[in-house]
Amino acid sequence: MITHKTKYALKALTVLADEAAGDGAALRIEEVADRSGAPKRFLEHILLDLKRAGLIGSRRGRNGGYVLIKEPKLVSLAEILRLIDGPLAPLPCLSRRAYQKCADCDEATCRVRAVFGGFYATYILMIESLTLADLQQDSNPLERFALPEPGAGE
Repeated sequence: MITHKTKYALKALTVLADEAAGDGAALRIEEVADRSGAPKRFLEHILLDLKRAGLIGSRRGRNGGYVLIKEPKLVSLAEILRLIDGPLAPLPCLSRRAYQKCADCDEATCRVRAVFGGFYATYILMIESLTLADLQQDSNPLERFALPEPGAGE
């Protein structure tokens, strides 16, 4: 389950991506908050994290504000989730970026690791293929993973 902070980050990035596709104007934090539904006070910290990560930039002055500086199709949702919430793996021994050996088990024979490893492998393939551009679309990006209906196309 994603946190409120991640949900607000995704909504704010979608607002900035939509603006970049339009006239590309910088948006003040109040505008991002209004359009995304995120509380302004909470959004300030999120936008700073996104800026430090190189996803958004800021402009000073009368027409200043925040802008998306990466192409939406190059911004992985997994990257955002890791940035805001940390590692995605359900167990530390499954994480590729924050790996830690479990002190209480043998990885080769651990049944918990085996079961969650299968689930995690499928999840990570899906989440890493989704981008900010998918959030901008009206369609359901998960349709590409859906299995065909029984009897369809036979």
